[in-house]
Amino acid sequence: MKTSDFYFDLPQELIAQKPCNERGDDRLMLLGRNTGSVAHYQMKDLPSLVEAGTLMVFNNSRVRRSRCYATKISSGKEQEFLFLNPVSSDLCLWNVMVRGAKKVKDNAQYSFADGSLATVVHADENSGSEFRSLAFENPLTEDWFERNGHIPLPPYIRREDTDIDSERYQTIYAKETGSAAAPTAGLHFTQSVLDALTAKGVELAWITLHVGLGTFLPVRAEQIEEHHMHEEYYSVSVEVAQKINTAKKEGRPVLAVGTTSVRTLESACDENGLVQSGTRGTHIFMYPGYQFKVVDQMFTNFHTPESTLIMLVSAFAGRENILNAYKQAVEQKYRFFSYGDCMLIK
Repeated sequence: MKTSDFYFDLPQELIAQKPCNERGDDRLMLLGRNTGSVAHYQMKDLPSLVEAGTLMVFNNSRVRRSRCYATKISSGKEQEFLFLNPVSSDLCLWNVMVRGAKKVKDNAQYSFADGSLATVVHADENSGSEFRSLAFENPLTEDWFERNGHIPLPPYIRREDTDIDSERYQTIYAKETGSAAAPTAGLHFTQSVLDALTAKGVELAWITLHVGLGTFLPVRAEQIEEHHMHEEYYSVSVEVAQKINTAKKEGRPVLAVGTTSVRTLESACDENGLVQSGTRGTHIFMYPGYQFKVVDQMFTNFHTPESTLIMLVSAFAGRENILNAYKQAVEQKYRFFSYGDCMLIK
């Protein structure tokens, strides 16, 4: 399939630049997975739309303050780095994504806000790649990122991060730090909605997938089959794997909250259809033709054109159904992307 098959027109004014005033005050579109039917609700209506006995699976990854600015020692010029993941177990060597990467050469040194120094290593200056590794003398702890980092808002949010983002670009149940972007479907959930779901008899469970390049790197290939998914790491506990396998055995629906939860559950499923516990990496890329083994329903945001995420939801609900729903969302002036509105597919 062509990447352009997943394009849709989106007015710039529908790209949400900030969260709604109160968490959970978002609009919710209900999309029939098989029928393509569309209905309009509010996020507060979600508990009434989820059947008792459903198992909802959330991603509890916490966003790291991973966007950092440094000064090049030789020139005094500022450089932005997005920290992705540690390369070494001592936390002294990190993979980073670089804006204006051609200027970031091997062995160049940079000074960060707290005075810590880093040296660029493994820079292939001829590849055009935006990825580098930075070597530090001391390990980078989460305290270091709190002192030096900013909330890594995506590039389509055209403003600097503020104190509001420290709260709202994080789910209320975020626990395991490691994501370079928020698992944004979870941003809509308030404690009152979670309590209402539990009171109705909906079972809740948490997995961890640290959001990285596999989620947000754009597709640059003309044919989607040629796109390479970067590895992301996920964890599923023994208890949660048992909950999922029990729900499947009993015929109860599994509702994945967010594409990262979808990728985790489908990656953790073995050839016998059982979800296995453990911590592993995944390169899974889901596009039309993929057969889902675990996920029955999905709660998600409205995604960017031609992205791996709109391909994933198209695999789940059908490309025509998704593009038609997105067309209606544009007509109804839904808010799109990370701080935008949400969709339940069932």
